Amino acid sequence: MPEPVGAKRIAMWSGPRNLSTAMMRSWENRADTEVIDEPLYAWYLQKTGLDHPGADEVIAAGPVDLDDAIEACVSAPFDRAHTVSYQKHMAGHLLPGVDRGWLDELTNGLLLRDPRLVLASYTKVREQVTLLDIGLPQQLELAEKAVVVIDSADFLADPAAYSRLICERVGVPFAEAMLEWPAGTRPTDGVWAKHWYGSVERSTTFGPAPSGPPPEVPAHLRALSDQAMEIYRELRRYCTVI
Repeated sequence: MPEPVGAKRIAMWSGPRNLSTAMMRSWENRADTEVIDEPLYAWYLQKTGLDHPGADEVIAAGPVDLDDAIEACVSAPFDRAHTVSYQKHMAGHLLPGVDRGWLDELTNGLLLRDPRLVLASYTKVREQVTLLDIGLPQQLELAEKAVVVIDSADFLADPAAYSRLICERVGVPFAEAMLEWPAGTRPTDGVWAKHWYGSVERSTTFGPAPSGPPPEVPAHLRALSDQAMEIYRELRRYCTVI
């Protein structure tokens, strides 16, 4: 069956513990959009052997072949009733040495977050972490490909305005349905949802913007945090701020 006329494939590259799942909910609530939840995750876990929550289940759910995962990204949407594929990607899944040429077939965006907040949340689930794990070097590499770069803190200050901006930059019309969604789980959620998606499953809209200073980073992570902040500040230069 031929692909939908004007099919748009949007890849939003985020770090962990960001706004990424809520953003996926937002796009899935559009009538024209099909979503894909972290299509490289199973391959990434099999390749790295990292001890993530539910890793065996994620690998079993697949795909574990990188070519298959990439083919899914560049061939979506699969339901021909939809014309938009919104793909939630973790930048950390782009391991060094992996060919990036296929990314040119997608409309790429970046979703940033202050790494001090990322580390404070992420290390509650995984104590050991590297810059590559949280995807900052990969996001910096992708910045030149991205048609839009948004900081989640900016987005949460005005979700409607930033949702309109993202739609404009990726070339699809804005839909009011993006601003609210039903609570609960989704068949499209990855099998890892039970470990990571508790708060978003209770949500029906975007949460408030963060307030107050970021939490203090534990002593053993301060050097990593300092490196992460350097990259984050560089990435902020690419951000559109309304």
